[in-house]
Amino acid sequence: MNRSFSEIKAVLILSKYSLVATLRSPTSVVFSLLFPIIFIVVFGSMVGGQMPVMKVAVGAGCDTMNLLYKAIGKIPAITLKKGMTAADQSDALRKGRLTAVLMIKPDVPVAMAIIPHYSVRLEEMGSSPGAGLLETLLREAVSGIDRQVFPGNPSIARLTITHQPGRVYKQIDFILPGQLGFSLLMAGVFGSSFLLFSLRQSLVLKRLRATPVRRRSIIAGEMLSRLFFHVIGFMIMVLLGYYVFGFTLVNGGWTFVEMLAFSFCGLGIFMGIGFVISGVIQNESSISPVANTVVLPQILLCGLFFPIESYPHWLQGFCNLLPLTLFVDGLRQIAFEGVHMWQMPVKIAGLVLWTVLTGVWAVRAFKWE
Repeated sequence: MNRSFSEIKAVLILSKYSLVATLRSPTSVVFSLLFPIIFIVVFGSMVGGQMPVMKVAVGAGCDTMNLLYKAIGKIPAITLKKGMTAADQSDALRKGRLTAVLMIKPDVPVAMAIIPHYSVRLEEMGSSPGAGLLETLLREAVSGIDRQVFPGNPSIARLTITHQPGRVYKQIDFILPGQLGFSLLMAGVFGSSFLLFSLRQSLVLKRLRATPVRRRSIIAGEMLSRLFFHVIGFMIMVLLGYYVFGFTLVNGGWTFVEMLAFSFCGLGIFMGIGFVISGVIQNESSISPVANTVVLPQILLCGLFFPIESYPHWLQGFCNLLPLTLFVDGLRQIAFEGVHMWQMPVKIAGLVLWTVLTGVWAVRAFKWE
């Protein structure tokens, strides 16, 4: 009983001072907490799911008093710019600052026409971005006015759209789970590798070896401190996303708890990687290059910032095997789709397998001095 109590007390003491060291480390706080929060604020402030805004200059002599011009001005994806000279318009087109120059003129004087008819001309560069979309929007504006002015005009088909109730998938719903994974990855790999190497280099682990503290207690204490640090960061990021940017928690508080529980599956993996690096590397200057070699491919390939579906098909299979992919995809399904942990057996099995592999390697690579 005394031995069990001593081990538990040792784990708690080690976790306490490890947590204090982590909170005092600028590197840990910046990379594991500050950077993800900055990304959440930046991407959360972006309006997702809308068309890009195209700048269209109004040509000299363009008729701006007709229904068509007013209809074009109401399209959210088009910004009309007046007052530019022809030279300024040509220069802006050539440099890509304008999508096109718009010119609307009546075919006959409006006062003489029973039903006015206009000619619309667009001047654009051959490689102008959004030109095809702009043409589609203008044709739709013309068609909309035609339907109002000529309601009895025959058509080959009638379009009926039925809107079903559902949740809106916002930009923050994709970004925030990725940043939670980014935070856990950085805290686990960089935090653990630097801290354990520092403890070994300063002979703290060598002194601990002379005590009754076992190797597993040291690892458990370090994991417990990372767990506390992760819970703090997790709560800050999720609450920020939920209350400021409308992050979706399908089942409210229960989804929050389930996401937190699921994140523990990734904690062991990334900390195990950090333990392995700290045990294999012989000098502190080599930790960052080796850790970046492990971290950067996962950041780029695991769908933190871009969907994996946008990558080549041959690369997607490899991406789906990486632990960060399994972790981030699982968080997104829990938060937005309401999927429970037991309904993701493949992802759970993959994370457990990665945990076992990194855990065994971490114990073998552990060094006292």
